[in-house]
Amino acid sequence: MLQATRVATSNGAVGVLDWGGSGEPLVLLHPNGFCAGLYEPLARGLESRARVLALDLPGHGASTDPPTAADYTFSAMAATVLEVLDRMGIDRAAVVGGSLGGAVAILADRAQPGRWTRALLAEPVAFPGDALSSAPGEENPMAATARRRRNCFADRAAMITSLSTRDPLSQLAPEAMEAYALWGTVEGSDGIRLACDPEVEARVFEVSSTHDGAPGAWEHLREMSCATTIVAGRSTFLPDVFAQQAERVGTPLVLVDGGHFVLHEQTDRGVELIVQYALGADAHSLTLTD
Repeated sequence: MLQATRVATSNGAVGVLDWGGSGEPLVLLHPNGFCAGLYEPLARGLESRARVLALDLPGHGASTDPPTAADYTFSAMAATVLEVLDRMGIDRAAVVGGSLGGAVAILADRAQPGRWTRALLAEPVAFPGDALSSAPGEENPMAATARRRRNCFADRAAMITSLSTRDPLSQLAPEAMEAYALWGTVEGSDGIRLACDPEVEARVFEVSSTHDGAPGAWEHLREMSCATTIVAGRSTFLPDVFAQQAERVGTPLVLVDGGHFVLHEQTDRGVELIVQYALGADAHSLTLTD
């Protein structure tokens, strides 16, 4: 049975969704601007194979907004994830990370090698420094886009209708969009608002080019202490970089049809990818299609 809790850490409270289940722990880390609940459709297909947990990264979902800019760095988020696992008594776990969540998983391995048993990273934000650089004096373009994001909607149905027409969110499977609308919003007297304020999302993008962000994750890919797989969509940005990521971890790139949110675009396929590459199932027992 799903339990939604908050775990106290030195960086504030962290929202945790725990589906229970049998087997080894499986930790799910979400992209920037989203929430743990984005994984709900996938978790339903995984709870018979693992103890499935998804964490709201700091400033997202039910987690506390970090107090300082330094607390938004990927490495600070990784430290918070590790503290949550400590407090929950989880010594080792498999991990799945999408986009920002992938980079956080990498830097958690840098902080505590051997904590992850296996890692499936879906288009992780692990890039060379020049890949994310902005012109001097110019705002980070991803941060600028985040700050323009609509934050309030009349209700969840209106949110789904609005976001389902806009790339890249339009690529989410309907059940993933519904899970985001449920878990990634807060109700108010005038409707709903995003649980992750666009300003928080923007600040995360702004720190992504620092050593405690994407470049640090890029550097550590060669040093991952567990079996690591990179998965990417064919219709995505920086395709050459994801191939280079796979080369750095020493495994072939897993390329499937789709875009940046590749795990959440076809739920059944996302479950199969996680089972095969994060939980270590025999590849011959699966019928993965692209």
